[in-house]
Amino acid sequence: MAFFSRKITTAEFASSPIKAAAGVGMSGIPPTYAWSSGTFEQIALSLPTVSRARDLLASTISSLEFRQYVKQWDPAAEEYEEIYVPNESWMENPDPKVPRQFILANTVTDLWIYGRCFWAVTSRNATDGRPMSFEWLPASNIQTPNQVGPQFFGMPDVIEFNGIPLDPNEIITFLAPTTGLVYSGRRAVSIATHLDQYADRAATIETVPGYLQQTSAGETMSGEELGDLAAQWAQARREGNVIGALNNYVEFKEFKSDPLEVNAAQRQYQALDLSRLCSVPAYLVSAPTPGASMTYQNASQARQDLWLFGAQMYAEAITSRLSMNDVLSRGRYICFDTDDLLAVADMSQVQVEPQVPDLQEMPS
Repeated sequence: MAFFSRKITTAEFASSPIKAAAGVGMSGIPPTYAWSSGTFEQIALSLPTVSRARDLLASTISSLEFRQYVKQWDPAAEEYEEIYVPNESWMENPDPKVPRQFILANTVTDLWIYGRCFWAVTSRNATDGRPMSFEWLPASNIQTPNQVGPQFFGMPDVIEFNGIPLDPNEIITFLAPTTGLVYSGRRAVSIATHLDQYADRAATIETVPGYLQQTSAGETMSGEELGDLAAQWAQARREGNVIGALNNYVEFKEFKSDPLEVNAAQRQYQALDLSRLCSVPAYLVSAPTPGASMTYQNASQARQDLWLFGAQMYAEAITSRLSMNDVLSRGRYICFDTDDLLAVADMSQVQVEPQVPDLQEMPS
């Protein structure tokens, strides 16, 4: 049926852009020196597992190209046929002031951490009034008094940027299909942060963990005297003194179980827990999986797992919003071009969950 598979072309004409309405640019959004990232975001991204998960999701989606389609009914096949049509100019670079990957990577990050993202319309087509360029606004600076979260019930109709009201008609709001990390991950991030802080403190201690015990040879020390002794010993260890001096009334004993080994096991489990929270397969962030014996994964399969179990839902949140009628003409929609990403090729095995050597078994 050639009639139903013919290529659809669109009329080409020149149209000068017009500036967006109130709430954008000169009339509301402060300059970038007034922007900031959220405190929780900074703490979460300081954890290697969380940072790695974010990098995988953001880099995967931001490297994909947009493709614009229309649907046409094919009576012979009794199904809709997708027909590729030329992209709009903004699909190559939504914000002319920054690289395309920058705005998409930050969009993914905000969707992942805050559960939503915001673009400001900076110019519109003079002919049909549809957007021609955008600017990413950090979600940490956005307030929506009528929807404070963690559950968002739709597009906000009251939007403020650092307390300055914006015109909702000039803001493109992306809604994630999941609850943002800032709401669902506080406990897990807090636990991981405390475990890392303990490891950081332990790294500065040059002697083995243990405790001081008074022997039966001397007079029993009071609680205050024991406290002073422990404080002086701890102070000496913090200052890096690796040589201590004790009389025959006090002895130092090592802990039977090394707290550092316990901390390492706790951090390994928490890395696995964070991978679940971040919607990224554990082996992609090198989080140990109990009972798993497979150490190597096909690179092509790894990309498909990342897309299917992590990136796809955020990618579709972006494309479905940009396909709405206030952005594109009715009947048109955009998708990310995933042909190269999901291509199945004869690729070599790559190690994605490396084994950590046992330092005790390594020759000195």
